[in-house]
Amino acid sequence: MAARDPSKTVSWLYVDMNSFFASVEQEMDPSLRGLPVAVVPLKTDTTCCIAVSYEGKAFGVKTGTLVREARRLCPKMKFIVGDHSNYVRYHNLIVEAVESCVPVDSVCSIDEMACRLTGYQQDVKVATDLAATIKAAIRDKVGSSLKCSIGLGPNRYLAKIAGDMKKPDGFTVILPSDLPQILFQLKLRDLTGIGARTEERLNRNGIHTMEQLLALSPEEMNKAWGSICGEEIWHVLRGEHLEARVTEQKSISHSHVLPPELRNRAGAMRILKKLTDKAATRLRKEGFFASGINIYVRFIGRNAWQARCSLMETQDTLAFIHAIKTLWKELPDGQVFAVGVAMSGLVPEALHSPSLFEDQRRNQLTRTLDQINEKFGEDILHYGATHESKGLVPLRIAFTRIPDADEE
Repeated sequence: MAARDPSKTVSWLYVDMNSFFASVEQEMDPSLRGLPVAVVPLKTDTTCCIAVSYEGKAFGVKTGTLVREARRLCPKMKFIVGDHSNYVRYHNLIVEAVESCVPVDSVCSIDEMACRLTGYQQDVKVATDLAATIKAAIRDKVGSSLKCSIGLGPNRYLAKIAGDMKKPDGFTVILPSDLPQILFQLKLRDLTGIGARTEERLNRNGIHTMEQLLALSPEEMNKAWGSICGEEIWHVLRGEHLEARVTEQKSISHSHVLPPELRNRAGAMRILKKLTDKAATRLRKEGFFASGINIYVRFIGRNAWQARCSLMETQDTLAFIHAIKTLWKELPDGQVFAVGVAMSGLVPEALHSPSLFEDQRRNQLTRTLDQINEKFGEDILHYGATHESKGLVPLRIAFTRIPDADEE
């Protein structure tokens, strides 16, 4: 069998559901199909649209458009108050449909997932057929109103970019041999990781086009971004992988042996919350998002216990604490001796796709808390959920990692 031409192979397939929330509403209510639909958090003119069907987008209504303005642009718009439980239910059905075709490597958000291709799947013709099979599986097993755009690329980042290039119901391939010219047609804001502030920063540095961006060196990209994220994007835009960094750091974990007075369920949970807070702070500092969390418990006189759950990629301390509290409900009886937490499925910030449900104000609050604690000392400010755990976990020197000086 002839060897595959590396310039004609792809390593990732990215599924991006189109107008997901609005499409779910149209699937659940056939009378909405073919009509302009906007999903809103409340029925009031002062709120904004959190999702818009493509029929509504044709009138110029976008995500974030005020309801008052949406009514002006499209008087026949149907406004539906969103129900998150319905979107999670359909999300799970879609993941199952994709999994019936190819394993899902990462659930990136409620409407996006990435699939790593291996072996013969990396042949572009095979991968193209696989994309068509996935679209058919979603249509037949979940619903005909649910369309997706699929991208193929040499790495996960470029597969996502490819998926964004044609919507709705699109399909785009980016091959190594297409780079960098295929990216010249894009705008800076088309790249994941470039928002309004980053675009403004790039413009101040004389960068206004993709061609200018791609002409930068890794060092210039870092300077333009103001972080290591710039150099990471430099590499992925050239079809390279960011596997090395993830391989070096497969998880972020903390564990602690409990003092005698805390060797009970309530005391152990207090320690586990603090460990989770510390791990989440490290996660953000080291520039990762996590898509899984594990908790470990050692008992006195019986076998150890552990539990795990998957998450949509996050850095949010409160999301992690909610997850461990849910897992904790399954803890068997016994006297707890030690607890631990590990965040897994690490994804560099450069590869993270923001979710529609990410609260950007809370993200900003978290970053501000980190900055204040880094400047004035750990636990100067902390979440109410971890208040009872303040000062309970002193610094420990691990054999596998030397803690930073600013860690408690």
